[in-house]
Amino acid sequence: MTVPLGGVPLAGHRAVYEALAGAGFTDLWSSEVAGADAFTPLAMAAAWAPSMRLGTAIAPVFTRGPGLLAMSAAALAEAAPGRFQLGIGSSSPVVVGAWNSVEFTEPYERSRDMLRFLKAALAGELVDHDYGTFAVSRFRLERPPATPPPVLLAALRPGMLRLAAAEADGVILNWLSPADVGTALAETKAAPAGFEVAARIFVCPTDDAGYARTAARRLIAAYLTVPAYAAFHRWLGREETLTPMWSAWAAGARKAALAAITDEVVDDLIVHGTPAECRTKVEAYATAGVTVPVMALLPTPELESGGPAALLETLTALGR
Repeated sequence: MTVPLGGVPLAGHRAVYEALAGAGFTDLWSSEVAGADAFTPLAMAAAWAPSMRLGTAIAPVFTRGPGLLAMSAAALAEAAPGRFQLGIGSSSPVVVGAWNSVEFTEPYERSRDMLRFLKAALAGELVDHDYGTFAVSRFRLERPPATPPPVLLAALRPGMLRLAAAEADGVILNWLSPADVGTALAETKAAPAGFEVAARIFVCPTDDAGYARTAARRLIAAYLTVPAYAAFHRWLGREETLTPMWSAWAAGARKAALAAITDEVVDDLIVHGTPAECRTKVEAYATAGVTVPVMALLPTPELESGGPAALLETLTALGR
């Protein structure tokens, strides 16, 4: 499950983590956009959910310096030995540039260089190297983790997917259907045994299909108009289907853009239905090759009206 959950303060997440563990969830994965940072919710989970694996999906490679990112990862690996996986990725021009005032240039190269630095630094090595997009002078972690965390790379298209297969311990996928997983993983055939495949899957557990599709259209428009995701879906073969949305969005016609998103696209990319139906649809990702299907819970009328009790009931139903 993606944490933290909306509507629950961080200090109230102990009950959430315990409910997820009791429902059979094995992993807690964080994101980092404009809410909580990627590490704080997992640091709390390290103490409150000692049976669960933890992961970031993702910590951006631009918004922290190399040494700071290594220290954050090492601290969490020390707090949860053998249970933490560091997921990194390029993020987006909005998150990196507009919100963090960092130049978003050469995302492939920066991701490659950060991946190489982190593998060395987290192994406790002295790093003194010019990687190309940044240089590090005589850095060594004072507290290298006894168990260095695996490093996963977020990837969409062939170049980054192949980089993940060649140099990372796993790949993180996003915004794709179960049928798309095979297309993505065809680019990772060179990966070694044990290569993790994580995928964030947006889940709206309600049988009100109209509500779910309305919410999904807003989310799809917000994400798939970002150039990297638009290019990804062209590569996946959705250019004809999504061009009406892209055209309307570019013209500033937001309502028309939402209306142009077909039910087929919504149902491909957003899991919705009863909790039991959602669980079955998520399992389709595992069948397609995803080893860590990570649910990202979306609001529903039932959750908004039912309060904490409805949330805990839904988590239990999704897990079982």
